[in-house]
Amino acid sequence: MIPGLRVGHATDAVGLTGCTAILPDRPAVGAVEVLGRAAGVYGIEFLDTRHLAPTTHGVVLAGGSAFGLASVWGVMQYLEERGVGFPVGVTVVPLVAGAIIFDLGVGDHRARPDRAMGYAAAAAALPGPVTEGNVGAGTGATVGKLHGHERAMRGGLGAAVAERAGVTVGAVMVVNAVGDVRDPETGRLIAGARDARDGRRLIDTAAALSAGAPRPAFRPMHTTIGVVATTAVLTKEEARRVARLGAQGFERALSPPHLDTDGDTLFCLSVGDARADVGALGGAAAEVVARAIARAVRAATSLPGLPAARDL
Repeated sequence: MIPGLRVGHATDAVGLTGCTAILPDRPAVGAVEVLGRAAGVYGIEFLDTRHLAPTTHGVVLAGGSAFGLASVWGVMQYLEERGVGFPVGVTVVPLVAGAIIFDLGVGDHRARPDRAMGYAAAAAALPGPVTEGNVGAGTGATVGKLHGHERAMRGGLGAAVAERAGVTVGAVMVVNAVGDVRDPETGRLIAGARDARDGRRLIDTAAALSAGAPRPAFRPMHTTIGVVATTAVLTKEEARRVARLGAQGFERALSPPHLDTDGDTLFCLSVGDARADVGALGGAAAEVVARAIARAVRAATSLPGLPAARDL
């Protein structure tokens, strides 16, 4: 994946939920861009440029709606036990950000990522390729919910990486959108709202909305969240700009993105010391975000009543 970054999953394959820990080997400069009105995010304050703390120590992506933020405390426990965190004299306080998706309607709504699951995800974090599909925070993800869960499809977790002039940029994305997912290269629909409960034809949510279909009222299972990371050295303000530019990847792969009932959120982590143009870096970030979104649904597997892209 990204040199200096480890990713670990904890998956509840019965309750159909989970969480994913993204941990830098050393404190990272972080930022966040929140694009949806239905977001559930922890850590906005210490990622702000005005905050005293210069760095962050990890990001958690989780299912379980707001309940899933409990997994953040498990990652904090894991890091504190290893002396990783902001020094406060008697101990260290790990600054771990987090964001959640709503997956309570897919499996057992009583199954939520908790402190133990967050700890397990942190303990499982490894460098190298990221396991994709319905694992970790992508376990209960779905997409294409214009007409509700009955005509939706499986979402998931995807990752992508790119090299630009000696700088590595990568993304880990959990795709749980109201809208559809398109191939960012061809524009072809990959997964989304279907024409019937047992249908295999995609209706094109963006086109349906343009033609006057009622916009979705608030229902469960909305939001796409993720992390874009780079080996470039960035200030907090530069990391925020990369997150903002990287969020253009949502628009390339989600159709449409950022609906009122989405909680789209993108973190940025700077984990290296290479020099790079921030604008060019943002362009690469948008590319890997879009590719990771597409990979998430391509790696997904079906559930009864919820086909995956590979089934179409």
